[in-house]
This record gives sequence, C-alpha cells and structure tokens, in this order.
Amino acid sequence: MKIAVIGGGSWGTALSKVFAEKGHQVSILVRRKEVALAINQKRTNPFYLPEITLPSNLKASIHPEEVFLNAEVVVWAIPSFALKEVLNQIKDFVEKVDFHISCIKGIDFQSKKTPLTILKEFLPKKEIFVLGGPSFAKEVAQGLPTAVVLAGEKEDLTQKLQEEIAYSYFRVYRSDDPKGVELAGALKNVIAIASGISDGLGLGLNARASLITRGLVEIVRLGTKLGGKLATFYGLAGIGDLLLTCTGALSRNYKVGYALGKGENLSQILKNLHQVAEGVKTCLVVKELAEKYNVELPISFAVYDILYKNEEPKKCLKNLLSRALKKEFEDPFFVSIS
Repeated sequence: MKIAVIGGGSWGTALSKVFAEKGHQVSILVRRKEVALAINQKRTNPFYLPEITLPSNLKASIHPEEVFLNAEVVVWAIPSFALKEVLNQIKDFVEKVDFHISCIKGIDFQSKKTPLTILKEFLPKKEIFVLGGPSFAKEVAQGLPTAVVLAGEKEDLTQKLQEEIAYSYFRVYRSDDPKGVELAGALKNVIAIASGISDGLGLGLNARASLITRGLVEIVRLGTKLGGKLATFYGLAGIGDLLLTCTGALSRNYKVGYALGKGENLSQILKNLHQVAEGVKTCLVVKELAEKYNVELPISFAVYDILYKNEEPKKCLKNLLSRALKKEFEDPFFVSIS
C-alpha cells in the first residue's frame, strides 16, 4: 500500500516508520527541504527524532505531486491550527485519495471545529478515520510496545485499515466513535497542562492522581455533550492518553504546565519548546464550548485563568480547594453506571 503522511514532525515521522516497517511504501510531505534531504540521504529526521534510523522505503519531499503519486491512504499529522491552510494548498492532491486518517489531537481555535469536521467539509465524499490513544512519538519510533485505537464510521473499512497499519509493537484496536476518539485526544491536553502545573508546584502524587481523576470527569462532561460516546472516554483514547500525557515527561503539554508551576513565563516556555503544545490553544476552545453548553469544568477553567489571565497557579489551586463540598457523582450518566 502507498501511504502519504502529511507532517514531518515527530509524530508524522514515527508513524511513517511504523508503516514502512510494516512493508508499505511511505512518503512524507514536509515543509523544509533540509528535512527531506536528511530523511532521504541520512535516514534520519535530525530536527525531531535525531536518534532514530528510518527505513529505506520511507521517502520525504516538499513536492505534493511526488508524495501523493499513487497514494491510497493519507495520514494527517500536523497541528490543528494548520489544517485548513494545508488543505487549501494541497486540496487538488488529497481529494484524489479515498481514505484519510486524522492523527491530530487538537481543535481549531478560530472555527472551534475539530479536524474530523474540517476534513469532512473539505472532503465530503471520502472516508475519514481518527487515530488516538497513548502514544508518545519517540517511544513509537523506538519500537516500544504501544496500543492505539482507530475509529471510523464503517466497521468493514475500519477493520481493513486496522489490519493494514497494525504492526508487531503497534497494536491497533478499532472503534465506531471517531468523534469521541478525537475529542478525548484534544481535551486531555488541557488536563495535562494542569497536571504539569501541579507537579511544578510540588504538590505531590496524591494531588496529581486526584487531578487526573477529576480531569477525566471534565473530559466526559464536555466530550459526551459534544457527541462522543461515554465508553470511548474510558478507553485508550480517553483515560489511556490522559494518563500518559499527565504523567510522562515527554508530553509537551505537561512540560508547559510544569514550567508554569515553576513560575516561568508562558511566551518564553512556548518559544523554548520548539514544538506545538495543542492544549494551550485548545483551552480557549474548551472555555468557550463549556460556557455555550453550560458545562462545569473547574480544572480547565483554572488552566485558562493561568494561561490567559496571568493568574498565579497557587491562587487558582486555592480557589479549586475552596469550592463547595459535593457528592462525587452527580452527573446523570455517571450515576447510571455506578
């Protein structure tokens, strides 16, 4: 199978390595010529995964006509804010391919639309799938055991694609809830920032475990309100990815939160990161959607106040702890399964 991957960052490169090792012909569309040259000539991506050797059946190019030649599947691995622009640039190429996999874990902060929605609007006659789950790019590229979930609306097509991309160390489950998988992957990034802030403040493991648990409640509240299925948020895309990004030092969003907890300036943190932390922009969308649908998200709102109102993390913590005491499960859908 010929697979075209859009995005030469760490995630796009790691996925390309998996697909190439499975035996597929893989081409990556990258923005910079030096990245393409390094991948093609030195068999590595020195800007994102410098220690990883890439297979010979993996190529990179800055030219869409080369990347999409005979492509059967397109894999989207770019930041959410760049999706519309890239789609407009290469629409004539991607609309010739029937199967698309979104690996984007964010929400467009301008339109408030998810990548799945945007892709469906641009490519209404194509099959769009969503890949999610706990998967740090570096560990995937190293060949360490990883389990993810592929979601699509048609069971037979999802299963076929599942079999094509699964590999010995890359176990792929399937789901019929692409919207839920996508929402889980985006919303957990805000909680990961909160987790990093907690650790940066030195609040301990008890606090972090409590924060992750209550953070999951917030993800379920908003995610189900937006159309995701409850079970999805208790699977790999939900609690699995949440646990990973809230506890792993490889998480960009956790790194941002940790630095904030240590008192560093947000603009400088993002400058030093050299990569996109989706949760920073997603937090804006979460705040707006929560207010629109009247959903209570105290942790996410606290992260918003720290990021965009320059509130002191310690003050936000005090506000969270001083909230009125309540029953643990008050939401109807939680009560029904407890």
